[in-house]
Amino acid sequence: MQIADLPPAKTSAARERLLETAARIFYAEGINTVGVQRIVEDAGVTLATFYRHFPSKQDLILAYLQSVHDDFEARAIAAHEAAEQPGDVLSLIGNNITAQLLEPGFRGCAFINAASEFEDPDGPIMRAVLTHRAWFYALVRDAFASAGHAQPDVAAGHYVMLRDGATTAGHLGDPSQARDTFERGVAGLLRFTHDPAKTSDVAADSNSPEAASTSNRTSARSR
Repeated sequence: MQIADLPPAKTSAARERLLETAARIFYAEGINTVGVQRIVEDAGVTLATFYRHFPSKQDLILAYLQSVHDDFEARAIAAHEAAEQPGDVLSLIGNNITAQLLEPGFRGCAFINAASEFEDPDGPIMRAVLTHRAWFYALVRDAFASAGHAQPDVAAGHYVMLRDGATTAGHLGDPSQARDTFERGVAGLLRFTHDPAKTSDVAADSNSPEAASTSNRTSARSR
């Protein structure tokens, strides 16, 4: 799925080196702090070669985000192929997410990171980020629906928030704790696919005075 408007790519070894170099540096150091000259030098190509493949740095950024999305989409397809039961898709996607938390150099979600640097809601970078997030939400919602969840929209919203929280906490805090918290949250959501009658309790519980009190205490401890 295309998440960014990009011209047809001219496949070459030089383009792949540029994109791989940009992906590594953008993820590790940020996007706005890195100039084209740095990418060119690290990739071992000329400036003319860079502009032959990417008319601007923005095109390179969009290609980078597209490559991250393509990798995530490939993992989702593999999860669908490996799943024996509909709910397995959600567990397998979750396994991919938690495995990344423990990888050396993990710096959170590439899309959330990009959004923090390009806040214009109408800009091409933010549009690519939001398109990816809409795709992921739809992917998870459809998986919950296939698994028999009575409120797949609600469950998908919870799942996406769990992913956002895990990838952020995995970078800023203890990745093992973030993994465990994410896995417990997903297990709780999947429990409702086995007993759909309980699904209505999810929204009710989240709005209860007890839940609000717990949330307030958690927020106070985090400050």
